[in-house]
Amino acid sequence: MHRIEDIGIIGLGRMGSPMARHLLANGFNVSGYDPDPMAGMAAGAAGVKLTDSCAQLAERSDAIILIVGFDNQIEQAVFGENGVTAGARPGTVLLVASTVAPGYMKALADRVAPVGMTAIDIPVAGGEMAAESGKLRIFAGGDRDAVERCRPLLNTFSTRVDYLGAAGAGQTAKAINNMLLWTCLVANVEGLDLGEALGVDREALREALCHGSGANWALETRADERPALWAEKDMDLLLDEAQSAGCAMPVSQTVREAIAAFKKARGLPTPSME
Repeated sequence: MHRIEDIGIIGLGRMGSPMARHLLANGFNVSGYDPDPMAGMAAGAAGVKLTDSCAQLAERSDAIILIVGFDNQIEQAVFGENGVTAGARPGTVLLVASTVAPGYMKALADRVAPVGMTAIDIPVAGGEMAAESGKLRIFAGGDRDAVERCRPLLNTFSTRVDYLGAAGAGQTAKAINNMLLWTCLVANVEGLDLGEALGVDREALREALCHGSGANWALETRADERPALWAEKDMDLLLDEAQSAGCAMPVSQTVREAIAAFKKARGLPTPSME
């Protein structure tokens, strides 16, 4: 198969736009689509070739990266009117960077196969700062040959790509990664709140803990000071998968309640599925 050179990105927001810029900087041709005109304008100014539809984007692309928020947005982008499947060329690789349920990912791979597409899951970790710096972490699942074909493009915006197994395996790893993230975040907040209540300076305590055995990424990067936009979605996804697998997750149940309380107390938003 020929080298992947033409990349399409669906979703040009806080994650997709910097990913596009890293691809452009490394010599890839990048087309993009986003229903939000403002997002499209910003990406276009950076050199992304904007398209009028997902189908038009697919006609131009060897590989298509999906980086949207919810399953219903993926459904519309891939299977809706003027969706990816209406324009994709045989052999196109669909890379799902969004965080979705492992079962949904497995079904998606089966559904696009009849039109000659291969779907792999590449959910990303590290957040917006890592996207901007090109230091995302990727949990990959799906056809191994397809993942290897895509490594050159993945390496433009990530520092590590771990292959976990069949379609859905990357999403499983991402769900567990996010559960650990949100667990650490709410535990950090409780600990810092307690320290402050007992008279210890909050920032001095944070600095000290970052060098102790309780150090974690959320504490070191001050994740508690950012919106935690997708926390509820992440925990609901994990708990639904655990229920389907018959796996008890008492800590995760508590974290789901704690993250909702944390966000409510700070007036933080939850993204709409619309």
